[in-house]
Amino acid sequence: MRIVALTQARMGSSRLPGKVLADVVGDPLLARVIERARRARRLGAVVVVTTEEPADDAIVSLCRERGYGVHRGSALDVLDRYYRGACRLGADVVVRLAADCPLIDPGLIDETVDMFLDSARPVDYASNRICGEAEITRIYPIGLDVEVFSFAALERAWHEARADYHREHVTPYLYESPGRFRVLGPSRAPDHAHLRWTVDTDQDLRLVRTVYARFEGRDDFTWRDVVDLFGREPELAAINAGVTQKSFRESQRRP
Repeated sequence: MRIVALTQARMGSSRLPGKVLADVVGDPLLARVIERARRARRLGAVVVVTTEEPADDAIVSLCRERGYGVHRGSALDVLDRYYRGACRLGADVVVRLAADCPLIDPGLIDETVDMFLDSARPVDYASNRICGEAEITRIYPIGLDVEVFSFAALERAWHEARADYHREHVTPYLYESPGRFRVLGPSRAPDHAHLRWTVDTDQDLRLVRTVYARFEGRDDFTWRDVVDLFGREPELAAINAGVTQKSFRESQRRP
């Protein structure tokens, strides 16, 4: 079984353009994500899926320089970008990661893949967050999300999904309607969901730079190490406490 992580990345972020190549204590943010994800035992490959826009040539250049796999596709139809990338790579199972999450944890990636593979009842989609028709409920900090789904489920979504936000955000079609797919989420209650470790704004970027600086530029720390750091320095959470997370139903697509 070939398990491939596809990490979506583009330069044209609406709130913080160029963020994926922003410096994070000596390395581009995207490189921080890829290097951490590569430590996951369960992944056969970690590949960047970017767009065919000229601005994203810079992402392709970084990938080639670092030896990262890269696939280019539609700028707005990210579901199509994922599907064609998965086809090209011969993926049986796809792990969806985001390039703006430089604290992604390889241990959590492995745990979520194991949850998907080891379920007593076969499932189409598993995540380390609780997904539902109304909204997403996290148990981990924002920025540690891992989604795992079968290629067959991805292909069905690619054929059937029509709403703009389904095409842009890739996975809502898989989990938002009960009974459409077999979905599995974590069973424990939220405990660190109030923390925000993704990068959408200048404040977010300042926070992750501070975290990496505390670990002297290393990237081998775990998410628990960062929780402990916040326990010692609770003021860190205030850096981006005012940033609002966008809903998965928001879309930048145009008619």
